[in-house]
Amino acid sequence: MDSNAAKRDDATCQTMVEAKDIISKLHDSILGYILSFIPTMEAVHTSVLSTRWIHVWKSITNLKFDDSVLCCGKRMQKEQFVCFVNTMLLHHVNSSVQSLSLCLTWYHYDSSQVSAWISSILKRVVQNLHIHIHYADKLLFPSQTLFGCISLVQLVLQMRCTLSVPIFSCLPNLQSVTLSGIMLVSESESSNYSEDIILRFPLLKVFEARGCEWQTKQNINIEAPLLERFSIAIWRSLSNESHKSGIKIFAPYLVDFSYEGDLEQDIILLNSSSIRSASVVIVMDEDKMDRMENLGFQVHNLLAQICEVEQLKLLFYKVLMHGTSIFTNLPVFGRLTYLQLNEVSCEALLNLLHNSPILNTLVLQNGVFDLNKDVLTSASVPQCFVSSLKDFEFRGFNVHEHELLLAKFVLANAAVLERMNICTAFWLRYSNIDMEKVKEQILSFPKCSSLVMIEFSHVND
Repeated sequence: MDSNAAKRDDATCQTMVEAKDIISKLHDSILGYILSFIPTMEAVHTSVLSTRWIHVWKSITNLKFDDSVLCCGKRMQKEQFVCFVNTMLLHHVNSSVQSLSLCLTWYHYDSSQVSAWISSILKRVVQNLHIHIHYADKLLFPSQTLFGCISLVQLVLQMRCTLSVPIFSCLPNLQSVTLSGIMLVSESESSNYSEDIILRFPLLKVFEARGCEWQTKQNINIEAPLLERFSIAIWRSLSNESHKSGIKIFAPYLVDFSYEGDLEQDIILLNSSSIRSASVVIVMDEDKMDRMENLGFQVHNLLAQICEVEQLKLLFYKVLMHGTSIFTNLPVFGRLTYLQLNEVSCEALLNLLHNSPILNTLVLQNGVFDLNKDVLTSASVPQCFVSSLKDFEFRGFNVHEHELLLAKFVLANAAVLERMNICTAFWLRYSNIDMEKVKEQILSFPKCSSLVMIEFSHVND
């Protein structure tokens, strides 16, 4: 080998040696950002690489504490995990945290310990916060620190805890909220300067609350001028007080609205004309049937607020069979093209169809009950049957006589119907009913539309 070739090889080796350590020369903030893309525990393990890396993990921008994650092939003991979280929160020096997740699902923790962790987390400039806690005793959430964390962009709280809501709060950067299992109480039930709790979210686009308890006598005002999706599920109120608070939503650009519960609390949509898709699920406990008359009034008020929707899902459980008058005074759904129902009476169905003049698709999950042949015979044909109804889907078809009557009524009067899908109930597979004869009977019904195709399927197809 000549001397020039040897020199080139030496230069190449020197370059390779220097290249190996280029990453270590980066600033701690950059290295911390890079380490944020790997699990937090692995990021901490980089401290053994060299003296240069001993403190780099303290600058990571994404923190994730999960007691179910395996470390070196096995799950950390509770004491080890507690020590790990305490050490991280104590020595982590990056005051600006892009994302922080606390997931406690494996061990049972002392509530004061968990509250201290959450309080420490919220005192940092955190943008995306996700807390999921399965085991904790009577956890009192550090509410004041939460509502003072103005850096929050995304908030996810999934736990059983009490959250004290201030009379007024503004989180200027919050864009998405997901709450589950939270009990919300008022910070001051006897305020002299405001009857309502005001929560102001200038940039909020998504609000979801499921299984939460709203234990306050004061109305809650949610002011979110950019809100696009609002979803709330209140299955049962724990309060026995006669006075129920209301939830008012100011959201002029709201597009998607979803409610599940028993309407123990009034839902007031201050700007609802923009809503295009809505889902309303009402469940009534057997011990609250005395509320049926009032429930009808509340259902009517809620439907009147969303009468401009294009797609509507109305699911009632243990309700209509006890309160058939709920749909006697309905608003006109002038834009409605898709409607999904369950547990609906014949009278209620006809009222809805008459008030939905441009309906295109009708889905019945469990057919109808309390159908009177004379009612169908004397019923006037809804406008949507004449001009717009093209798709009819009958789910959970049980081959009852009144279901056959309804199918016959639709086929005989829907002038532009293109598709009827009859999805038979699961139990029919194990019955002695001759489904081929049933199909022949349905196919023989007179048809107003020459374009209609009748399809048969099973519930699990």
